[in-house]
Amino acid sequence: MNGIPPASVFSVLLERAEDSATRGDIAHATQLYSQALDARPEDPYTLVQLSYMHSLSGHYRQAQDFALRAHATATCAPKVLLELIARLRTFNAVPELLECVERMLPASRMPIPLLINTAAHLSYVNLPGQAIKLLDEARRADPDYPTTLLARTQVLTYLGRFHEAEQDAARALKRAPEIAQGWWLQAALRKQQPTSHHVNAIRAQLNRPNRDPSDIALLAFALHKELDDLGDVTGAWEALMLACRAKRSTLRYDISESRQLMQALAAFEPSEIPTTPKKATSAPTPIFIVGMHRSGTTLLEQLLDGSPNVHGIGELYDFTSAMRHVTDHHCRGVVDTTIAERATGVNLTEAGQRYLHGIAWRLRGEAFFTDKLPSNFLNIGFIASALPNAKILHMVRDPVETCFSNLRELFSDANPYSYDLQELAAYHRQYRALMAHWHRRFPGRILDVDYAHLVRKPEEVLRKICGFCGLDFDPAMLELAGRRRGVVTASAVQVRNHIEAREVPKWAPYAEFLAPLIQALGP
Repeated sequence: MNGIPPASVFSVLLERAEDSATRGDIAHATQLYSQALDARPEDPYTLVQLSYMHSLSGHYRQAQDFALRAHATATCAPKVLLELIARLRTFNAVPELLECVERMLPASRMPIPLLINTAAHLSYVNLPGQAIKLLDEARRADPDYPTTLLARTQVLTYLGRFHEAEQDAARALKRAPEIAQGWWLQAALRKQQPTSHHVNAIRAQLNRPNRDPSDIALLAFALHKELDDLGDVTGAWEALMLACRAKRSTLRYDISESRQLMQALAAFEPSEIPTTPKKATSAPTPIFIVGMHRSGTTLLEQLLDGSPNVHGIGELYDFTSAMRHVTDHHCRGVVDTTIAERATGVNLTEAGQRYLHGIAWRLRGEAFFTDKLPSNFLNIGFIASALPNAKILHMVRDPVETCFSNLRELFSDANPYSYDLQELAAYHRQYRALMAHWHRRFPGRILDVDYAHLVRKPEEVLRKICGFCGLDFDPAMLELAGRRRGVVTASAVQVRNHIEAREVPKWAPYAEFLAPLIQALGP
């Protein structure tokens, strides 16, 4: 490009790189972005794009390095910061993410789309209290913008401010009733009553032409929830099946792939034998709460958080980030077979140290903290090896209750097995087999916590848990009323209530419809 001004060379290289990336030629795009960076060293936009390219190529460490370099430029350009924040969240680089948010303040000068997008990232990293501040500003700027109102509905739900959440949802739907997400959010906020429900309105929206599968899933899950509240079991089941079919049609999932993953995890053998846990350590002790989704993990964390010696942090992906780094592999989800295969040859002590360093900013001096990402049951082999002092609590709930609760929940794309009766049963069988393996492999490292026993005799179970963890029991653990911490999980509504021990399981009225699932679960 002799004779072309340097600024033009840079622009041409960026244009060509973006064209290559659009066509899926990631290797060529990476080469061109690297040349652009040579032309304009430490350009933050180019660094962010190189981070994306290396992620797409599976190179976790390089992708992370480019994102951190982009942060180090101290850029204040809103367009770059928007992409950079997303990148930093990918690597759980939350302190750096928060610095980028600070650069955009005051919130009054941020456009509404930027406020909403940034608030979403803050929610994803378990900071709903900070997210709501941005959404309050967005609402002040335009009190009737439906997207803002629904974003606030979600975050207010996490914060336990249900009345405000319901008001925002109703206001959004009054202006834009075609937004399917609004009906789904609204249905979850309270139990519907015969004289106060939205069944007819939801059905009217389902009948609108040209609804895509994602909208159908949102509306049909909302309809299921409301009909279930009203006691219409047949109608609720029909709505649930419509919702599950719609959601399943948007996902790629193969039972054999999850089977291969769990086999690879079970085959893992650390290159070094974990050292014997020490009785005392200055570092805080992690308490991992694992199990199937909807097995009671949120309730257990909420109870433990009542102790002044325990900080309940919520669902973290920091251990996954540590494993991605030591294996230099950018997996989708919590773990994949590549990480399982590479883990044998890496230093898992480094993974443990990275994990503890990465969450240190969240702690407030407590001796223990909880990490309650349920799917960390997949990572138990790595956790036990990387963190010899970690305590692992495994929530165990009746298989039919667990699976029915999964079936009724609209997750993100993280749990694709949960929308088909046979796939759900097969996954649960695989999960049970892997947990049995972990118990054999790491005797004494995992405490099974029975959900039914916990809700009936919470103090007895909590005392047993405290003994296992080396933690003093505190009666405040049993006092759920008035808890102010944000709960960024699917159980955000239920966990605010008192502990409920059902005499008749939730799935019992649906037993006839669930017969194929019950049979497939096996003994």
